[in-house]
Amino acid sequence: MCGRYAASRRPEDLVVEFEAVVAEGQTPLPADHNVAPTKSVYVVRHKEERDAEGALTGGGHRELRAVRWGLVPSWAKDVSIGNRMLNARVESLTEKPAFRTAAASRRCLVPADGWYEWAPRHDAPGKQPYFVTPQDGSGLAFAGLWEVWGRGDDRLYTCTVVTAPAVGALAEVHPRMPLVLPPDRWAQWLDPAQEDVTQVAAPTPPEYVERLEIRPVGVAVGNVANNGPQLTARQEQISEPADQPALF
Repeated sequence: MCGRYAASRRPEDLVVEFEAVVAEGQTPLPADHNVAPTKSVYVVRHKEERDAEGALTGGGHRELRAVRWGLVPSWAKDVSIGNRMLNARVESLTEKPAFRTAAASRRCLVPADGWYEWAPRHDAPGKQPYFVTPQDGSGLAFAGLWEVWGRGDDRLYTCTVVTAPAVGALAEVHPRMPLVLPPDRWAQWLDPAQEDVTQVAAPTPPEYVERLEIRPVGVAVGNVANNGPQLTARQEQISEPADQPALF
């Protein structure tokens, strides 16, 4: 499950890491250590290239684009459906009408520093928040899907994060996790020619999961109004029950 995460890397760093080009007309997003549903987030997607007349050339490149978190299918009557489309289960990507078309040809990567999970405490009421992040301080890329809703200047780009059964020690915190893709799987996931989702959506490798730190953090992350790098700092004890955000 992924209902909150952190994303603090600058767009100029992301374009280097993901070998992407910033989409035209984009205003840089600020660092966000408490990314919540419906916020604007970065995704990396495959963008098809067109000639001067608008015809497809057959070429393409990776594009870094800001979109809204909460997928809105093109057929939706209004954008409110996106509030329920934050996560897409990998087991049903080809079955759910809201996801199956995007899963076949509109896959993306969602850059992140790490994500938050909440687990019951055994010695106190409430839940303990954790931040899951690479031990070496590097970044992550979640598997995602993107869509565009509306037409012309009113087009809205949105995304969802693909989730999968938790692997290794992560299962002790929560039964599900974002589908985290190591760099050697980025190209295959983004390739629109790869229409068989089952071939590109294999579980996160156990050895990759072993390099993740499950870090206890403070309760402040439970409030979406709070932000800043202090939210991801290790805090062994909590002094009050942690509010768990609504996860979907």
